[in-house]
Amino acid sequence: MADHAISEATAGLVTLDVSRPIWDQFFIVAPLVLVGTREADGQDDLAPKHMVTPMGWQNYFGFVCTPRHGTYRNIARDGVFAVTYPRPGQWLETSLTAAPRCEDDSKPDLQLVRSYRSSDVDCPVVDGGYLYLDCELDRFVDGFGVNSLIVGRIVAARIDPGYLRADDRDDQDLIHDAPVLAYLSPGRFAAVADTLAFPIPKGMRK
Repeated sequence: MADHAISEATAGLVTLDVSRPIWDQFFIVAPLVLVGTREADGQDDLAPKHMVTPMGWQNYFGFVCTPRHGTYRNIARDGVFAVTYPRPGQWLETSLTAAPRCEDDSKPDLQLVRSYRSSDVDCPVVDGGYLYLDCELDRFVDGFGVNSLIVGRIVAARIDPGYLRADDRDDQDLIHDAPVLAYLSPGRFAAVADTLAFPIPKGMRK
């Protein structure tokens, strides 16, 4: 009976080849943030990241990177980084931070992005974002192929009051008035403004 149920559940599904990465063959929804670090020469570096997530219920933030990138090396050296959550209208600034480096290792496109240094960890953040996190390095978790997980402890956080949840404001109205930027990997983005409350069962706990 169980085998019959499994066959019905998988009928019509396409089997993906897991001997190679599967992630470019369909779309998944992810946050899109900008991670700011300092280069060895003191210059600012900003890089877009979408493989990001809170690390548990406490104030930890994690994202996927690779030791081949300057972001990883800068955090390994300085032990700090800052995170900007851009608004949907900042898609161009976010794209510019992904521009490749020149032969001299510079990123001239960053000159077109308005940024400043965060007050707690002295790392660059992009002007006009709606949420900012200052993080101190907690740990690296290497070994995910060529990638690594970088986990930071949030030591400061700032938010636009228009995005702050409140008891006297309906969540649906808040998101409608203050939409968030979502990345549909690979290669697309959307502004999330229309939402519905999830039917969480009574008594469910974190």
